[in-house]
Amino acid sequence: MPKRNAQGAGSIRQRADGTWEARYTIGRDPGTGKQVRKSVYGKTQKEVRQKLAVATVAIDEGTYIEPSRLTVGAWIDIWLAEYNKSVKALTLKEYTGQCNFRIKPSLGAVKLSALRPHDIQAFLNKQEQPTANAKGLSPKSIKNLHGILHKSLQQAVMLGYIAVNPANAIRLPRVEKAHVKPLDTTQMKAFLTAIKGHHFETLFIFDLFTGLRKSELIGLTWDCLQGDTLYVYRQLQRIDGKYVFRPLKNSKSRRITPAASIMQLLREHKQKQHEQSALFGNSWSNDDGFIFTNEFGRHLIHDTVYENFKRIAVSLNMPSARFHDLRHSYAVSALRAGDDVKTVQENLGHHTAAFTLDTYGHVTEEMKKESAARMDNFIKGIFE
Repeated sequence: MPKRNAQGAGSIRQRADGTWEARYTIGRDPGTGKQVRKSVYGKTQKEVRQKLAVATVAIDEGTYIEPSRLTVGAWIDIWLAEYNKSVKALTLKEYTGQCNFRIKPSLGAVKLSALRPHDIQAFLNKQEQPTANAKGLSPKSIKNLHGILHKSLQQAVMLGYIAVNPANAIRLPRVEKAHVKPLDTTQMKAFLTAIKGHHFETLFIFDLFTGLRKSELIGLTWDCLQGDTLYVYRQLQRIDGKYVFRPLKNSKSRRITPAASIMQLLREHKQKQHEQSALFGNSWSNDDGFIFTNEFGRHLIHDTVYENFKRIAVSLNMPSARFHDLRHSYAVSALRAGDDVKTVQENLGHHTAAFTLDTYGHVTEEMKKESAARMDNFIKGIFE
């Protein structure tokens, strides 16, 4: 009598089209008693062997879910809970919100194995359209939404739940590059005049000439001040209503050396903070050692900083100015002052110098033209 395959046992073969298939047993049909077999696919033998191993372990442990019965919504719940352990808290919050309020209501009931590219394309196209209650998503938001769905489906491919990722064949709207709007020299002077005596004067000046992100700025503590350098190693973010320290955007700390006058301004600010602490006595509390605080020593609130900046910007007839434009202003000023792109990249905490160049390319192009004009004047002087 031929030996029967054990539950979960599998076999691997190469198909006529060159791809590889692994078949495995998930049990027996209760009506016929015959083995029920399923397949996973891959480009290499190693790939399908790994998928087969995942499936057979799940069968042995009783956690196996038949791909054909798994819905998109059920899979997304699994993906969010089990495959995003290393994702930052705010990123996971964004993933969860987009999945719960956009992806699952539209695609959640579709069987994972039945999801087709045109289903996803129609879903994304619909997100662009305005409704009675909200405007449509921007091209960048559409791209981000697609990215979340693509990541979740790619994990399903890796596990062998689906053969290919249906989100691969999607046509996304063109994302227009955001136009950087730094303050020019005249606006900088007007801004510095307008903030004299303001509670956030030092904070605004410090950001204008260091280019820190708002969460980095608010999260600065006095231990970051090390001689003539500033050690930026964390940021203060609001997550689920609570302010917590989190790693930097690229999870990479950095040391910057601000101008001597800016570091002196910080030292003077520290002295004023000591005086304020003595004045308020027991009402003052700054256990974490924040550099920038409210009048009672507590850390600043993101919205408060932003709203104060906007009021000043509006008073200067710059209603479209954003707090982030202080960061752009620093970057442009540093490049114009002669700092090389690599230095500016490291000071800003960008992941690569290429990103810095891409963001501020228009400035470097203007600098090249100015350099050419200076050289032209020099050449003319030589020939006179």
